[in-house]
Amino acid sequence: MFKEFKEFALRGNVIDLAVGVIIGAAFGKIVSSLVQDLIMPPIGMLLKGVNFSNLFIALDGRHFDNLQDAQKAGAPTLNYGIFLNNVLDFMIVAFCVFLLVQQVNRWTRKPEPAAAPATKECPQCAMSIPIQAKRCPHCTTQIG
Repeated sequence: MFKEFKEFALRGNVIDLAVGVIIGAAFGKIVSSLVQDLIMPPIGMLLKGVNFSNLFIALDGRHFDNLQDAQKAGAPTLNYGIFLNNVLDFMIVAFCVFLLVQQVNRWTRKPEPAAAPATKECPQCAMSIPIQAKRCPHCTTQIG
């Protein structure tokens, strides 16, 4: 059993997958930072100082100045601002993965197979004839 597991784990696909997961996790952190630290602050400023990560609705009807105060008080909240940040994170990650896959597909695209010839040469007169022809129309030789 250990031998089978070792063979499985050392196959190229498993190692490639592990490397991909590790790089993907690191890439996710970079994109999250991009959204939270560089994209959302200017958008919030354009919307008169709105901090998206602090947008919430307290379900118990009480008013809190920020999300941290509501969480400290134990109030149930709908954190729609954090949800918006996560949706934007996802959209950016999905777009980047799309671009990456598109480029990899271009690099690995196999050339189109050559079309089957539509004509052949007559062995007697060397004229071009349709591939399905049984007799040469030029010299009337029977074609095998």
